[in-house]
Amino acid sequence: MLPSTANTAARVTLAAAALILVTTVAGAQQATSAPSNSNSAPVSGSNKTAARDSTKAKKSTSLGAVTVTATRRATDVQAVPAPVSVLDSTVLRERQPNTAADLLRELPGVDVIGTGTNQARPSIRGQRGQRILLLQDGLRLNNARRQQDFGEIPGIVDVATIQRVEVVRGPASVLYGTDAIGGVMNIITKVPSFAQDAPMMAGSFGYRYGSAGALTRGEGSFSARAGNFVMLATAAKRDAADYDAPKGRYGSVNLTRDQTLSNAGVNDKNASVYLGWRYKTGTGAFVRAETYDARNAGFGYIDPAILGGDPTKIEITYPTQHFTKWSTGFSTGLLNAKVFDKADFTAYRQVNGRDLSQSIFAPFGAPFPLTTGVDIQTRNHTDLTTGGLRAEATKLFSRDIIVYGVDYFHDNAVGHDSSQTTVFGFGPPSPKSKAVPSLPSATLASTGVFMQNDLRLHERLSLIVGGRWQRVSSDALPTAGLTTIPPGDVQSTTVFATNALFKVTSQLNLVASLGRGFRAPNLVERYFNGPTPEGSAYQSATPGLKPERSLNTDLGAKFRSDRVAFEAFVYRNDIRDAVRISATGTKINNLPEYRNVNVDKLRANGWEATGTALLNGGFTVSANYSTVKSKNLLDASIPIGDTFSSKLVGTVGWRAAGGRGWMEYVVRRNGEQKDIVAGSSPVGNTLPAFVVHSVRGGAHLFTLHGVRQDLDLQLNNLTNKLYAETANAGFFRPEAKRNVVVAIRSSF
Repeated sequence: MLPSTANTAARVTLAAAALILVTTVAGAQQATSAPSNSNSAPVSGSNKTAARDSTKAKKSTSLGAVTVTATRRATDVQAVPAPVSVLDSTVLRERQPNTAADLLRELPGVDVIGTGTNQARPSIRGQRGQRILLLQDGLRLNNARRQQDFGEIPGIVDVATIQRVEVVRGPASVLYGTDAIGGVMNIITKVPSFAQDAPMMAGSFGYRYGSAGALTRGEGSFSARAGNFVMLATAAKRDAADYDAPKGRYGSVNLTRDQTLSNAGVNDKNASVYLGWRYKTGTGAFVRAETYDARNAGFGYIDPAILGGDPTKIEITYPTQHFTKWSTGFSTGLLNAKVFDKADFTAYRQVNGRDLSQSIFAPFGAPFPLTTGVDIQTRNHTDLTTGGLRAEATKLFSRDIIVYGVDYFHDNAVGHDSSQTTVFGFGPPSPKSKAVPSLPSATLASTGVFMQNDLRLHERLSLIVGGRWQRVSSDALPTAGLTTIPPGDVQSTTVFATNALFKVTSQLNLVASLGRGFRAPNLVERYFNGPTPEGSAYQSATPGLKPERSLNTDLGAKFRSDRVAFEAFVYRNDIRDAVRISATGTKINNLPEYRNVNVDKLRANGWEATGTALLNGGFTVSANYSTVKSKNLLDASIPIGDTFSSKLVGTVGWRAAGGRGWMEYVVRRNGEQKDIVAGSSPVGNTLPAFVVHSVRGGAHLFTLHGVRQDLDLQLNNLTNKLYAETANAGFFRPEAKRNVVVAIRSSF
């Protein structure tokens, strides 16, 4: 009965959303239906709490949002000539995500790669991994030691510290350099307010339970203000076990009962401390220390004996990961100097250490017993130390705003590899061990110089033009166990971007952008030499890879009135010298050899539309639709299906006056994907479409002696659908069955 009810509601929701898109030709970012740019520190006292509730209620009916990622200054998204999505503190608080990446599932043109509690990563317009730049407060988190298709996890930033998340769809290399070739995800953290009317002390404590994997999470924060100084401290601890996927059929996979996705949990904890100072002129400084520690994380797997097909069992886990970061910065107020009016300087150092464990058992197959085969156990430990800085200045003129600066980072990767191979079935097992590094110790350094001019040519026409020069060098270092060290490499790249916005009316803007992005090959692509993580092939080093270069075009329109908003974009992104793995036709150690090569061109094109309407009685209806099609122009026979072909999201929401409560129903449909390598997935040669439903809501329970109590509740996968966000070759990692999340929060 529940599935049929949810499907009926889904049809009503999508019909209403489609009606809005067709008849109003208006909308806004999905995430801006409830924006809030207020500081995270709550106001103490019952009168101040009531005032805050009223302010939040007013903000919840706004269709506006502000972004800093796209232009490096606070700008209304309506006035940004680029596709940008903003997820504010209200969205973060209400949706209770495991990581910031979980917020992306309902955005246009954005998907999630990876499963489990903390392994989700962003995919933007069909690009993922190292082609997406992950930032924290404008500083890169990307890891040069990761494989190309697996970028750093946003989970290293505690969701309790996040003020908002901004996603730029399309290249942003002018402002941020290498890796920003498909898009940027910027996680912006909380900063205590310096305002004189801000509370002297504030804090919050929360507890969350999720039935998927019996997840428990406790968190707390405390902020204080004294004169020109502020402080914010946060801490969180989370434990999650493996979760169950529901029975059902998904393509060729048919589960006759609920199945556990093994290695899908995590035990992790975060802590951070922020100290800030600001003078009355606006000049300020800060220092921040943060740490993330995780145990027993993994990519998840279902026993291949249940799925059928290839019987090889592959487990990939992260037994440990420890991340620490120290950052400090200084900014000036408005100085009215000759060369700049405002300047910002930030320096940081981060250490990212992690263990990767792989367990592979390949049975010999009939007529041998199931227990006979080859068992391969490998372990890699890597410490990646990064030091970096960013210095930028802003100069204001009567008709333009110039931003210019320099950035630098230096990655130093040191690793250790070990493996043990055992053959079962031919006499007593005789393990063979070796400790030859698959990747030498290596460095990657980058220096960039950039300038961007926001120029108002006419009261209706404005342009943002910019350029960057960047030098990237890599060096493999002498490493114990390796007799041959690959040569180093130095490459320079120049990129540009031009964005135009034309105001047709006070409510309608036409936008166009043309920009080039780039990505320097990372250390794994250049220097990895050994069996692949899955153990099915051998990858040889390619130190001379060229950087990837993209040319992206966006054409779109943005409309916003008091109650209705809409935006639509059509885009094409061509990536030249794209790095792809390719078979050489030879074998090494009886494994087929593969090598990274530069191919002529990859192309991704599609379109996106997003709409929101504020109705009477506190109701909101919104929808978004996006498509993406990727192909290899050099060899169209090689499919590139890194995401689903389309996505449609419909939402109906309601908010009570005065901020007393809210409810939201969401339905999402991902379209089928045919562009996958035949025979590579147990799901079949087509990833089927799926529809998933969610209901969520919350209420302000009461405020007693200045302490506010809130409750949020969500029910995910209402119809108990068997589906997967993405399917890798040889893997099927389904999402959790119907599950509930309950969160309780106290704040003062």
